Amino acid sequence: YPLIMRDATYTWDRTMEPVLKNITVSFPKGKLVAIVGPVGAGKSSLLSALLGEMEKLQGQGSIQGSLGYVPQQAWIQNMTLRSNILFHQPMQESRYRKVIKACALESDIELLPGGEMTEIGEKGINLSGGQKQRISLARAVYQDADVYLLDDPLSAVDAHVGKHIFEKVIGPKGMIRKKTRILVTHGIHWLPLVDQIVVMDQGQITELGTYEQLMNHNGPFAQFVKTYLLEHEDEEIDDPDVQMLKEQVLERVTSVVSDDECQQLRRRRSLSDHHEGHHKSEEAVQISQNSAVSSVSLQDLAVIKPDNVDGKNHRLIEEETSEEGKVKTAVLLAFLRAFGYVATAVVLMSVLLYNGFNVGSGVWLSEWTDDLFLKNENNSGTDSYTSKTYMYLGVYTVLSLLQVAANCVFVLLVYVQFVVASQRLHNSMLDTILHQPMSFFDTTPLGRILNRFSRDVDVLDVGMSRQVRMCLQFLSTIISVVVVISYTTPIFLAVVIPILIVYVFFQKFYISSSRQIRRLESTTRSPIFSHFGETISGASSIRAYRLKEEFFKESLVLVDINNQCAFASLSTARWLRVRLEALGNLIVLFAGLFAVISDNISGSLVGLSVSYALQVTNALTMVVQNITLLETNSVSIERIVEYTVLPHEPAWTDINKQPPLEWPYSGNVVFENYSTRYRPQLELVLKSLSFKVHAREKIGIVGRTGAGKSSLSLALFRMIEAAEGHIFIDDLDISNMGLHDLRNRLTILPQDPVLFSGSVRFNLDPFEIHSDEALWMALKNAHLSDFVREMSGQLDYLCEEGGQNLSVGQRQLMCLARSLLRKTKILILDEATAAVDLETDFLLQNTIREAFKDCTVLTVAHRLQTVIDYDRILVLSNGEIIEFDTPEKLLADKTGLFYSMAKESSLVQGELD
Repeated sequence: YPLIMRDATYTWDRTMEPVLKNITVSFPKGKLVAIVGPVGAGKSSLLSALLGEMEKLQGQGSIQGSLGYVPQQAWIQNMTLRSNILFHQPMQESRYRKVIKACALESDIELLPGGEMTEIGEKGINLSGGQKQRISLARAVYQDADVYLLDDPLSAVDAHVGKHIFEKVIGPKGMIRKKTRILVTHGIHWLPLVDQIVVMDQGQITELGTYEQLMNHNGPFAQFVKTYLLEHEDEEIDDPDVQMLKEQVLERVTSVVSDDECQQLRRRRSLSDHHEGHHKSEEAVQISQNSAVSSVSLQDLAVIKPDNVDGKNHRLIEEETSEEGKVKTAVLLAFLRAFGYVATAVVLMSVLLYNGFNVGSGVWLSEWTDDLFLKNENNSGTDSYTSKTYMYLGVYTVLSLLQVAANCVFVLLVYVQFVVASQRLHNSMLDTILHQPMSFFDTTPLGRILNRFSRDVDVLDVGMSRQVRMCLQFLSTIISVVVVISYTTPIFLAVVIPILIVYVFFQKFYISSSRQIRRLESTTRSPIFSHFGETISGASSIRAYRLKEEFFKESLVLVDINNQCAFASLSTARWLRVRLEALGNLIVLFAGLFAVISDNISGSLVGLSVSYALQVTNALTMVVQNITLLETNSVSIERIVEYTVLPHEPAWTDINKQPPLEWPYSGNVVFENYSTRYRPQLELVLKSLSFKVHAREKIGIVGRTGAGKSSLSLALFRMIEAAEGHIFIDDLDISNMGLHDLRNRLTILPQDPVLFSGSVRFNLDPFEIHSDEALWMALKNAHLSDFVREMSGQLDYLCEEGGQNLSVGQRQLMCLARSLLRKTKILILDEATAAVDLETDFLLQNTIREAFKDCTVLTVAHRLQTVIDYDRILVLSNGEIIEFDTPEKLLADKTGLFYSMAKESSLVQGELD
């Protein structure tokens, strides 16, 4: 037994209740074991415990051999498709091709612009959910591991693709048939084909055995299977094997269940007012192997293959650019605007006053020491002596106090206004980022954005304020030194001017290199952030494949590349400092020399001159260094300002074009000659669409890969703007209103659930509009209230970022509850129940039909069974409308595209050759 758990109890956090309790199970070598159970039963947690991701409170757990892991939410790296599959393993051409074929990826690769060398965007943004899952599976299969942990990999793919993958990869005849396979699944039709079934509920194993044993036992598992099959008794499945299996199970069911119970189950079905087309997808299978491979996915691709492909088109993520040469004046003006023109004037005035009072106090002190009356000891103790001493002391004190006051104003104003300027630029950058269209995030890695919000803002907050203060302070000190020394020994000007010219030469020579090095340092830091975020999100997969060292080394390589730039920056700074100190020593030498050979100046002025000259070495060095650092660090301002002037998406609100509060009134949707593209340089993804959806109509949107289904839902929310044409909702053109006014009136339930870091209450009702009673009712209708009531804090229970402390099914139910609260007239569904078990799916479909019966529902369907009972079906191909009619009429046309797709999905019986 390569996997053994004995009386094991696991938790995610020792301060919380155990998630898995008293688990005792052994997984036999080379067998296929299915783990089943309702949402939140602990199925994914059991795999996490086997991976060592959870804390063990008691018992034993061991795993032997190498691991292959397919998480429920596929983890995709920002690299080529091939690299995602190889995953640090050497390329073996024959095995690679077998894996690609077995995982039904051949047709997808053909559609990608660069084939298998196409760069996959961050988190796989340019792939469908099914494609990401199949790449994740291909990665695991290619590793040739001893044990495979498969967390519901079949729910995100079409039914015929699911059968293909089961047969060619997971099942008794698949590529990994000799390996130990642990499969979490909601597909009831796979269970007779597995060697053993583990039934879980509320973190415990409730039943364990083969399919035959569990059905004969007549426990909760058998009861659910019988209920499900009896309710679907009169549905025929075209696949002979599955149909035969179903008939055998029904025969057994009717033999062990009483006639009254059978009648009761059938009566329950007859009272249901909805079709079970959605659930037929769980049993739908293909007629032939070829159809599974030729049409691998019905989900849209965000990347459309152009007619002519070159190497540059393989990249989705744009290279980070950097400016060259001096920082542009416009950038510095943008910073001055943020700093404040008045504040700039006050800062300059205060630093000049500070040094003026500083020089004045020094000159006044020299006058005091040269006063002949005070030098005469005979005058000591007289009233005149005392009054003159107090006069000198009073003026010197006033000058010193004014110097302190001016310095305080200068220093405080610099630091305070830098914080203000930094905050203004940060907020401006944040506002711009929030107003960016989705195409910006498709082509910009998260690390690049984080780099600007972290490192660049930090440079502005901390580094530049100090550099500006020191630069202005020492610059005014140099001016004071030059004035004082020139006043005492005018010949000094003949020396100091050439020296200053050499200073400027060194500074110019240094700054051109230093500035560009800093730009390189900034751009090489972004990949560190991106790699770090990617590693964190895929930590469980990295640990499962035992690739921690490889990722650690990759991180070190990225850090080393960045440190090369940092080292070059430090080296050039040291080069400059050595030369500046040599020039500063020359100034001290000449100042002392001229003071000694001059006969016509007093000793006090000589002392003043030499003392100031001793300051100039450090002052000149600090000025040149800080001016250089300012110029170099201005690259951070440059990068921040770059993100404050990006083109915005259209306005969020338009006071002059706000729709009425009751809009949309009924939910009519009209597309009028509508075309759109993702980005200006790309081809049209929707072409001249014209159709009308009536109020309360239920429309299914189907099509092959790249047809434009997802693009259509994005167009309704104006995530992508029209290239031509219009969309009208209840007679209002959506292009003439603010984005918030539009998006607030629509609801979408996506395939990938989105939750935020915060309480359950915040995730359901972020704007605090609804009462707690309404929240509980929404949770009840979403079949999540029992789970929330069991949590500490209930509605105040904290969801982690992305809902990581919830199962994928629970996250989807949470999103459904949020949708129920919105009560909009138009709902867009995108295979929203793929991650829940069949029983919950039953209930959710009823909830959706009841709660949204007066709404217009547009369902982007990856499985035709989901929409087969809808009012009408919109069939797209290559961004164009091919068919739009009722399902019955579309199926009657055997030459139509919908009929051919239905035949591939085994919804209709095709003619056999």
